Amino acid sequence: MCLPTLPPPLPPPPPAKVYQCQRAPGPVQIDGDITKSVWKDAKWTDDFIDIEGAPPLRPNPAFRTRLKMMWDDTYFYFAVEMEEPHVWATLTQRDSVIFQDNDFEVFLNPSGDSRNYYEFEVNALNTVWDLLLRKPYREGGTADTSFCIEGLKSAVKVHGTVNDPRDTDKGWDIEIAMPWSAFTAHTKSPGPPRVGDSWKVNFSRVQWDTNLMGGSATAPPTYVKVEDAKEHNWVWSPMGLIDMHLPDRWGTVTFAKP
Repeated sequence: MCLPTLPPPLPPPPPAKVYQCQRAPGPVQIDGDITKSVWKDAKWTDDFIDIEGAPPLRPNPAFRTRLKMMWDDTYFYFAVEMEEPHVWATLTQRDSVIFQDNDFEVFLNPSGDSRNYYEFEVNALNTVWDLLLRKPYREGGTADTSFCIEGLKSAVKVHGTVNDPRDTDKGWDIEIAMPWSAFTAHTKSPGPPRVGDSWKVNFSRVQWDTNLMGGSATAPPTYVKVEDAKEHNWVWSPMGLIDMHLPDRWGTVTFAKP
């Protein structure tokens, strides 16, 4: 008798993060400026940690990452702050595999049952990749890259210069608005969440080690990923292993009043 091959057992999950997402006090202009007054009272998340867990299990990330969230009747909003001394990006075509660059990623599971969940990735050039998964890869799921977050708004603000290692940058910020209408098919009720509703949510930052190559008197050298080096994965809510596609281990965002 031939038994099915089962995936290896998972380590115990770390404690998951929680966040009370306040309603936006007014319209949010998506321009990449996360210091404007509309964001003033939104709370920062905890700083990101390694995907496998916090020290002493894994060292703290080299650069700080954190974000704020808000919501209204039309959009789910995100304001992301990332320290980065050398901002670089190469991909310009939508739905490229964005994590081949340094990127920021959003994961959303409206139903909270690890089914029909969304992934969104963006790099420092504001190139995005959005996709839908019916179930995790571990369970045989595949990515539907034809999915598009209709009505998506995103903007990036770089504090420094992109792809120029001759200076030291401060980092890059991202502002995102995702319309509820894009997720209506997979929520408990159509339209925006109700006060008190919760979604399973997580965020990841992929960071690559780089070397410099080339350069001349008229052109800067270019960033090249260190050969055979694995990426760093820094997250809001730790997963306990290097795999973001386990929605039951994500954090919980509850939609609250102001």
